[in-house]
Amino acid sequence: MESAVIVDAVRSPVGRGKAGGGLSEVNPVELLAQVLRALFDRNDVDPAEVDDVVTGCVSQAKEQAGTPGRFAWLTAGLPEHVPGVTIDRRCGSGQQAVDYAAFAIMAGAQQIVVASGVESMSRVPMGVARMGVDPFAPAAARYAPGLVPQGISAELVAARWKLDRESLDRYAAESHRRAAAAASAGQFGDEIVPIDAGGEIISTDETIRVDTTPEKLAGLKPSFYDAGYAQRFPEITWSITAGNSSQLADGAAALLIMSEKRAAQLNLQPLARLIAFATAAQDPVTMLTAPIPATGKVLGRAGLTLDDVAHYEVNEAFASVPLAWQQELGADPARLNPRGGAIALGHPLGASGARLMTTLVHGLRPGEYGLQTMCENGGMANATVLQRL
Repeated sequence: MESAVIVDAVRSPVGRGKAGGGLSEVNPVELLAQVLRALFDRNDVDPAEVDDVVTGCVSQAKEQAGTPGRFAWLTAGLPEHVPGVTIDRRCGSGQQAVDYAAFAIMAGAQQIVVASGVESMSRVPMGVARMGVDPFAPAAARYAPGLVPQGISAELVAARWKLDRESLDRYAAESHRRAAAAASAGQFGDEIVPIDAGGEIISTDETIRVDTTPEKLAGLKPSFYDAGYAQRFPEITWSITAGNSSQLADGAAALLIMSEKRAAQLNLQPLARLIAFATAAQDPVTMLTAPIPATGKVLGRAGLTLDDVAHYEVNEAFASVPLAWQQELGADPARLNPRGGAIALGHPLGASGARLMTTLVHGLRPGEYGLQTMCENGGMANATVLQRL
């Protein structure tokens, strides 16, 4: 079986996903196009040799409809004979793009694949693709009295793992502190490529709030309180706020993945080797806990334990998600999102999986193993293990 390696991984800065955000005036296709162009500008690889472009995108509507990865490739001026496909595994779409690229290479079906992700939440709001219908209604009947929004799921996770408001806010403040420290130390320098936003060059994440403290976060009101859900779930303490949740954001990321044999033929030094992959699913009401079994599956396939892993990227959809994961698995908190997570860096849905993978690759030292896992709508999760080379 072929071995799949990551030759390079780049991302845009993350912009606040609302009007006035640094990337809010950039069409998402153009945003990804600039990232793709930068990927090939900094690597001596002929883009004509790419077999496919796999792009994660969640809200495939408006400017993100019509295979945005394919049209970003064309917008970047790259060879038109290279095809593209867009996939949606909710928040894990960008990670699934990486995994699918690796699968094709490991199977020997392809040699060079670009895996990417894009989401402009300021221009294509979350849920806009539903077009006035509830796509979850048929499945909801199985879970009477119905499914719940993700914010309620985050509250249920906090209640089940006995995570109080103070611990959630403390974790959120630490996410900002770690991201700010990483940015100040230049640790994002190898992964961020500048974006031309209508003449203004954006080169740093604008989501990090360096003055965040648990005390300031404590003043925020719960975001998802609802009297009906309060009656249905009396165990909820209503601790999830805008401050301890991921931020709406705009962003894109791309990774150049190829067979290890082809990398050697091109005299390239890969950054990392992709080792193992897993998906899992659990109860879609609690929804956000599948990273726990997905982690067990992927570690078993990699022949590793959590102690063997130097860096865990667990997407901070809500603070209760990584904290429950950490508590359940006995994970070292120092290794958990050491450069901050989506609470500080934002969660541009379809791009996040590729963004986390980019940060993970650049955050590891040679020989170290990294683990990435993400909760996804519907109670699903992806998990991937890689090793820095």
